[in-house]
Amino acid sequence: MKLLIKTLHGLEEVLAEEVKAIGATNVKILKRSVACEGDLEVMYRANLHLRTALKVLVPVHRFTARTEDELYKAVYAFDWSKHLNSHKTFAIDNTVFSEYFRHSKYAALKTKDAIVDQFRNKMGSRPSIDVKSPDIQLDLHAVKDQFTISLDSSGEPLNKRGYREPGHEAPLNEVLAAGLILLSGWKKESPLIDPMCGSGTILIEAAMIGQNMAPQLHRKDFGFKNWKSFQPAIWNKVLSEAKAAVRKTTLNIRGGDINFKAVSIAEKSIRNFKLSDSITVRRIAFEKSFPGTADGVIISNPPYGERIGENVNELYGLIGDTLKNNYSGFDAWLISSNMEAFKHLRLRPSKKLVLFNGPLECKFQKYEMYRGSKED
Repeated sequence: MKLLIKTLHGLEEVLAEEVKAIGATNVKILKRSVACEGDLEVMYRANLHLRTALKVLVPVHRFTARTEDELYKAVYAFDWSKHLNSHKTFAIDNTVFSEYFRHSKYAALKTKDAIVDQFRNKMGSRPSIDVKSPDIQLDLHAVKDQFTISLDSSGEPLNKRGYREPGHEAPLNEVLAAGLILLSGWKKESPLIDPMCGSGTILIEAAMIGQNMAPQLHRKDFGFKNWKSFQPAIWNKVLSEAKAAVRKTTLNIRGGDINFKAVSIAEKSIRNFKLSDSITVRRIAFEKSFPGTADGVIISNPPYGERIGENVNELYGLIGDTLKNNYSGFDAWLISSNMEAFKHLRLRPSKKLVLFNGPLECKFQKYEMYRGSKED
């Protein structure tokens, strides 16, 4: 099968390495995605193991269309009974960049009409639409007049690992958090600290990486389980291998935050995934924290200054002073969308990477906290 695996801007190369590691072939880096090939087992592994993937799509129908009539006819011409039946529900996600179809929802509506009409005309009954929890999720993608319809093998986006309470939205996407850790080059033998950890996303993702725990190990539902091609024996083999690969090694991962509620949420999420042996979190202001080790890695997502009344430049000045005074010997990686605030760290970055936290363009910057002077 050809697979298209979606990710966030800036994580394409990290994802490509992950994709190669699960046995996929013909790996190609694209914009916010990676294309590759693999069998059912590779597709199952992709959904279970890829830390920087948002969706695993399987393209099934490609065509050209410039009018709504051409779109309708092209969709109708494909035999949808290969993937759907009249008893299943389905929904269509859509991303359309086209001067011919300025309203992406309208393109999705015409696609839905063509599929439904085909079933009604050939079978006498039609599948229903369920936008919240469909049996089959389709993905419609168009650039200019080039359309691709894919089966979404993931269902719920893969950043939803299961350690969050329902309704809780973390300020940092889990996929981005995992990407930060992998981009930093952190090794599990080294201490990792997030001194402004919020609800603990970076800490939890690091612990899962350190224990070789597949990010979706606790997840029950995937889109591919509703497919006609689903092979339970292959899936159970992939799942069993993932469970056997977990290593309960000793990790030194620590977090702190001044917000009591955030720390409580972090502690609950850590317990949910049974990671309390690897992660410690406490309520403490960053400027009062000390590492307790001679070296290590800091990875953190400090406030960007979007809250009213937040003196973010002063905060970043305090962060810079604390890193210099308390964390000599550490490599500190910080992500922020506030370029002006970065200047108030009064530190020179040794590396800069461009990433996106939601719609916000951010820099992920590395600061090497030398003991004594850099020249020494």
